[in-house]
Amino acid sequence: MTEEKESIYLYPAALVVPRKPAIVHTILGSCVAVCLYDIKLQYGGINHYMLPFWNGQGLASPKYGNIAIEKLYEKMINYGTRHENLIAKVFGGGEVLQTSFSYFNVGERNVHLANELLAKLKIPIVAHSTGGKLGRKIIFNSNTGEISQRFVKSTTSPNTSSK
Repeated sequence: MTEEKESIYLYPAALVVPRKPAIVHTILGSCVAVCLYDIKLQYGGINHYMLPFWNGQGLASPKYGNIAIEKLYEKMINYGTRHENLIAKVFGGGEVLQTSFSYFNVGERNVHLANELLAKLKIPIVAHSTGGKLGRKIIFNSNTGEISQRFVKSTTSPNTSSK
């Protein structure tokens, strides 16, 4: 008899480290999801952040990559993970909106931040799918670390612009 897994939808600016096996779903455009997985204890967590850096004003929210990655790492350690048992997987960071604001390269900056912080933490990235012009639907199995991905097209008009 197999154990029924909880299904969790992960909203932007959130993170989760399920205590019981779960299937976590999220949809990414320029946002990035970092998955951390403990290869010995066989459980993991995932975040979904929107912007690379918190500017120090207001709430230090997981909306920002530097906060989201730090909080996910801390939660994994608090649940008993040993640093040397962690691996990472990174997804998202697409430039899905073609507007006059595309020059901000939010997706690219989000991916760069994930790579930089994980290197600083000395957590190896064992899988990634980042960049491009399409969004991604990610499904993360918290007790195996497996991730499935499906590319999704934007539902906005390609001529969308801000002036």
